[in-house]
Amino acid sequence: MTGSDFREGMRVGVPIVLSAAPFGALFGAVAVQNGQTIFEATLMSATVFAGASQLVGLELFGHRVQPWLIILSIFAVNFRHILYSAAMTRFILHFNGMQKFLTFFLLTDPQFAETVKRGESGRAVTFAWYMGLGTIIYVPWLVVTLIGALLGNLITDPKVIGLDVLLPVYFLGLVFGFRKRDNFLPVALTAAIGSILAYRYIGSPWHVSVGALAGVIVAALMPVKASAPATVEEA
Repeated sequence: MTGSDFREGMRVGVPIVLSAAPFGALFGAVAVQNGQTIFEATLMSATVFAGASQLVGLELFGHRVQPWLIILSIFAVNFRHILYSAAMTRFILHFNGMQKFLTFFLLTDPQFAETVKRGESGRAVTFAWYMGLGTIIYVPWLVVTLIGALLGNLITDPKVIGLDVLLPVYFLGLVFGFRKRDNFLPVALTAAIGSILAYRYIGSPWHVSVGALAGVIVAALMPVKASAPATVEEA
């Protein structure tokens, strides 16, 4: 791994860490309030490493439902990661098997967004760069989860200080990062409407997968603008 690529990946991840840290602390606090120990909350962040599905799991743990239903619900929330991995595979074909394993373990929403942006800009997605970005997100996530678990009892109602809106705002920021792409508006609107309808008539967490699939179908059906041929100088 080259040090410069690793450091560049870490630099890209700093704003992501600052925006995601409060959400990680919120998870730690909610986990302890729902009966998990500090160790269990931190272990869940270390092994699952997916904020939204971690909260879904906590909610289901509290209702003492069957384990298979918990696993299926978490899969429904994380189904989008299958789409993420398919979209970014073309940029990591040069990774070996172990590198791909670590790549997909660290795959999160911002990790996907930054990888695709870098790849589509023509810059090489090196394993060093990817690990730099992944490390600066993963390690602080564990630390803030631990802090939230330790100090969670000080936050009796997260809604009072607005922590409940962090996740929607966070995801909106990721979505609008792709606003200049072809067909962004119809795809985003279809996904949003599909998710809202699914939430109303099917329920959570299935609305996440339904909305994503609706957007994918529209994106597949809509034509993509053909890129202009390269000039002699560009070639």
